[in-house]
Amino acid sequence: MKTIYSVLITVICLTLFFSIFVSGLKAGNNNIVIGLDADMSSGSARAGNAIKRGARIAIDEINKGGGVLGRHLQLVIKDHHGNPARGIDNIDEFSQMENLVAVLGGLHTPVAMAELKILHEKKVIYLCPWAAGTPVIKNNYSPNYAFRVSVRDEYAGGFLIGKALEAGFKRPALLLEQTGWGRSNKRSMTRALQAKGLEPAGLLWFNWGVRDLTAHIHTAKKAGADVIMLVANAPEGIVAVKSMAALPEKERLPIRSHWGITGGRFYEKTKNWLPNVDLEFLQTYSFLNPVFPDRNEKFIERYREKYPGSTSGKDIFSPVGTAHAYDLVHLLALAVKKAGTIDRAWVRNALEQIESYKGLVKNYTPPFSPQMHDALDVNDFILAMYNARGNIVPVRMKH
Repeated sequence: MKTIYSVLITVICLTLFFSIFVSGLKAGNNNIVIGLDADMSSGSARAGNAIKRGARIAIDEINKGGGVLGRHLQLVIKDHHGNPARGIDNIDEFSQMENLVAVLGGLHTPVAMAELKILHEKKVIYLCPWAAGTPVIKNNYSPNYAFRVSVRDEYAGGFLIGKALEAGFKRPALLLEQTGWGRSNKRSMTRALQAKGLEPAGLLWFNWGVRDLTAHIHTAKKAGADVIMLVANAPEGIVAVKSMAALPEKERLPIRSHWGITGGRFYEKTKNWLPNVDLEFLQTYSFLNPVFPDRNEKFIERYREKYPGSTSGKDIFSPVGTAHAYDLVHLLALAVKKAGTIDRAWVRNALEQIESYKGLVKNYTPPFSPQMHDALDVNDFILAMYNARGNIVPVRMKH
C-alpha cells in the first residue's frame, strides 16, 4: 500500500508541476515570447539548431540590456521535423500562446509555404532566417506578415547561374528537388539562362529520400552538360556527391549548389568523397571573412561563452542560419520598441518602418519596406566551399 500511495503522490506532484509549467507558457510570466518552428531533429536539424543559437545569443544581449518595453524575451521551440502538416499545427499552437509576438522559421520552403495561410489568418509575424523560396515572401497576402533575412531564390538562381557562366561553364544542367523550393529555383535559373540566350542542358527532378542520382548525372552528361546546378537539402545533397564521386574521374561534373546542403550533417557524411568532387555553394555570411570584423569578434566571443567548446568562428556550424537569426531577433526587438506594444499588427507595421540597423550580416538601410520584405539581395551573396577540416570558407579563401 505504501508503494501505491507513494506512486500516486508522485503522479499528482508531476501533474501539478506540468500544469504550472504549461500555464506559465500560456498565461505568460510577462516575458515576450518568440517562437521557433524548425526541423530540430531530422535531416536538417543542424540548420534548426544554428537558428536557435543565433536567436538565443541575440535574446541574451537584449535581456541583459533590460529587455524590450521593460520585459524580457523568451524563446519557445517547436520541432516540425520538415513536415508541413506538423508545421501548420505548430503555428496554430503558437498563435494561441499568450504574449507571442513572432515566430522564427527554419530551412524548409515547403513547410513555410504550407504555413502561410494560417500565419495570415492568425496574424502571426513570420521571421524567415533560411527558407529561400521566392513565394515565402512574395505571397500575395496583404498585409504581408512574412519578413526575411535570407536568400531569395529569385536572386539566388541568377547568382548561381551567373557565377557558373563567369567560371567558363556553358551548358548547365538543373538537378532539382521536386518541391516548391525546387520549382522556384527552376524558374529563376531558367530565366537567368534565357537572359543570356541559353537553355538548361537538362532539367532533372528527384524526390526527398532518393537513394541514387547516378542515372540523373548520366542523363545530364548525355545532354552535353558541363556543370550540375544542384538544389537539394543535406540528405539528398549527400546522395548527389556520393553518386558523382563514385563515377570514373573523366565522367564527373562540377557541382554548383544552393545552400540547403549545409543544413544537416552533410560534411560528416561526405568528407571521404568530397576530395573527388568540385563542389561550391551559395552562402551569405562567413565568420571567417566577415564584412564587419569588430561586430563579428564580439559575436564569436558571446558564442564561445554561451556554447563552451567553441574556440573560434570555424566552430560555428551552418553559419548563415546563426547570423540571420541573430539579426532578425534584433530587428524584431527594434520593431517592438518602435511600436510600443507587442500587438502583432502594430509590430508588423513597425518592421516596415525601421530606418536602419547595424547588423552582423550588413548595415540595413532600411531592412524592410511596405514594398519589400526581403532584407538581402544578390550583393550579399558569396560562393563558399568546405575546406579539408570541414569548415565552410569563402571560395576566395581556399588558397
